[in-house]
Amino acid sequence: MQVTYQRDTRAWTMQVWVSFGVAVFLCAVGLAYLPGKDLDRAFMVMGYLFCLTNVFVLAKHVRDNEKSRLRGKAVDSPMFRYVVWGGFILAMALTGWGMLRMEINDTYKAFLGVSWLYLISSAFTLAKTLRDRHEADLLEQRAERQSEQRAQ
Repeated sequence: MQVTYQRDTRAWTMQVWVSFGVAVFLCAVGLAYLPGKDLDRAFMVMGYLFCLTNVFVLAKHVRDNEKSRLRGKAVDSPMFRYVVWGGFILAMALTGWGMLRMEINDTYKAFLGVSWLYLISSAFTLAKTLRDRHEADLLEQRAERQSEQRAQ
């Protein structure tokens, strides 16, 4: 019996990677040409990286806990949940606050804000796409092992 696993199409995967790459490029351009003080630029770079890393941690945390809830067993402690969600909220809030308080043109702030939100959105999509592929690979490997064991 042949089992088929749902996988994303190559076109979708390419679109996700291209979207993430464009978002990173736009953020890099916005931060590279950020007028004002070097300290503001450094703060914004750290904020963007803080947000980006927290997106992947939050996406993994939510997915792991949803799977474990369906199986009836806990993966993470409640304290870790607060740390993950708190880190994400703090990263977003501090980056937004830093962007709003900078003394730069409102149009430039809008560019930074939109590119930042685009980065966050595309990173969540990328995290889901990568996780889906990983889980499909694991299921296929498990099915192959079971098929080999039955054949022996």
